[in-house]
Amino acid sequence: MPARPLNRSRASAVMRHATLLTAAFALLGLSACGNRSDTSSASTKATGLQRLVPSNPMMVGYPRLSLPMSSAGAAGMPSDEVACRRALKRIGATYQDLAPINDGGSCRIDYPIKLMGFSGNIAMKPAATLSCDMALAFATWTKKELAPSARSRYWSGVKTIHQGSSYSCRRIAGTTVASEHSKGNALDVMRIELKNGRDIKVQKQGLFAFRARGLLNTVRADGCSYFTTVLGPGYNADHADHFHFDIKKRRNGYRACR
Repeated sequence: MPARPLNRSRASAVMRHATLLTAAFALLGLSACGNRSDTSSASTKATGLQRLVPSNPMMVGYPRLSLPMSSAGAAGMPSDEVACRRALKRIGATYQDLAPINDGGSCRIDYPIKLMGFSGNIAMKPAATLSCDMALAFATWTKKELAPSARSRYWSGVKTIHQGSSYSCRRIAGTTVASEHSKGNALDVMRIELKNGRDIKVQKQGLFAFRARGLLNTVRADGCSYFTTVLGPGYNADHADHFHFDIKKRRNGYRACR
């Protein structure tokens, strides 16, 4: 006997069911990628990770669900991690210990932290998931270089550092090499908001933007004393709108500052 055609109401119900199943499978597919970021949905739309390294197929910009570290994990922390956290407290950084991250391969941080702010009431938005060593390097640079440079040029303190990517399971664009982001050893800075209301975007400045250009040039050059990699506008198209800082270990102590 030939099958009877569906009426309109039944056909509509079948279509809705199929759409829901498709959406569910798509969500599961994203979750299996192991690619997460600390960028909020609004921030992703404006400065999404795909814009930072658009050729990288591993990158998916959606928030990572980070859990606090358990008391057992804190008790078993190695001495160098404990010392790093003491240094963070001394320098005035605010942070939270997180549970270990292991997304497979090189995508892991054994003792991650969520870096939220710095001395001088400077905020980090969104909070950055990093290794403690990277957090300490960035907090030290912020206190000793960025904040003083902003005060000397703008007579204002720094209110907020807006970052575009911290921990993220990804490769370096165009290669099979794991990015330092996948180890929590890298941070991308998109803009610097001052307490006087000025908002300085990390990008090539206009001819007469003397103070903004001077500030960005200074903090970029000084960053080479704290990080092993500093990349920004003028290096290539992928870094036209942000600074990339990382602490990648290289032979002979080589530093890439461009």
